[in-house]
Amino acid sequence: MDALSARALLARTPALTTAHLQALLGAAHGELERATSGAVLRQVELPAAARDFLRAPDAAALAADLAWLGSSGAQILLSTDAAYPALLAQTVGAPAALYVHGSVAALSAPQLAMVGSRNPTHAGRDTAREFAAWFARAGLTVTSGLALGIDAASHEGALHGGGLTVAVLGSGLDRIYPADNTALAQRIREHGALVSEFAPRTAPLKQNFPRRNRIIAGLSLGALIVEAARYSGSLITARLAAESGREVFAIPGSIHSPLSRGCHQLIKDGAKLVEEAADVLAELRIALPQEAAAPARSAASAAPVLDKEYEMLLDALGFEPATMDVLVARTNLPSGSVASMLLILELQGRVAALSGGRYGRIP
Repeated sequence: MDALSARALLARTPALTTAHLQALLGAAHGELERATSGAVLRQVELPAAARDFLRAPDAAALAADLAWLGSSGAQILLSTDAAYPALLAQTVGAPAALYVHGSVAALSAPQLAMVGSRNPTHAGRDTAREFAAWFARAGLTVTSGLALGIDAASHEGALHGGGLTVAVLGSGLDRIYPADNTALAQRIREHGALVSEFAPRTAPLKQNFPRRNRIIAGLSLGALIVEAARYSGSLITARLAAESGREVFAIPGSIHSPLSRGCHQLIKDGAKLVEEAADVLAELRIALPQEAAAPARSAASAAPVLDKEYEMLLDALGFEPATMDVLVARTNLPSGSVASMLLILELQGRVAALSGGRYGRIP
């Protein structure tokens, strides 16, 4: 068996851990091509599922894997390889093998996990993009899970900031999930890496995502939760990061927003409250981007000065989404005036139309 075939076989072997892989290579005197031979298997204790598979591999599945590896340019990274990310290797249950599309070196770069709601507020999505761009400029690789919402916004922000980003999938790398992020996945592959412990053709099953989350946490110096409901899957990533001795950060929000409750609970439990990207960088002892020395003008300061009524409308809107009826009641302005003023403010990028007929201020 050649080295690539041996990698494909070991990567697909169920229940195989890093310890098992090390034992197999030890018995084979470091020769990967002999690590799955009958003589080696007789010397190493393995789980029944792993032993049975290695004794009678699924030849069709392995042939398909090798064809996909050859056509896609993906690589298999074993936990015994020198390029395997050291931080991930330190975590309990680190996968014995990773499939990687893109830069293997990106997996060993200093990383920050950014995760959150799949259905964030407009402000939450913008915050994720803005923070991720700052982190990218500071030299941090932004790592997330390619999900809709905060994950996608974090990847996009890192790319906009000219940095690297890593997406960890809960499916095989040949099955991008969600499909809406296929174009984003291609950009990530070109400026970072797509990673999965799941073999090609693995569907995005529900039980795969906690396993994906442990890789996100394990690769990173810390995890920043941007928006999360009380029982969000993002909290699993935060818990796994804490259990691995990594920093956990959370951005607070409105006490009235369900998407703030998960972050507030994390802060109660000891996560570090974050108001700006510099808070995270300081905690991780990473220098601020050079442009931070002379703060750029904000969108609000660059925009035209507003008339008194527009200022009154923005004050009435505050920082909580509100419907037009609520704004009419708060300002005593005619509904037609409020509607036209909201349209102007939306065109200026000061407010955003949200679901349910509500409007919210853009930070």
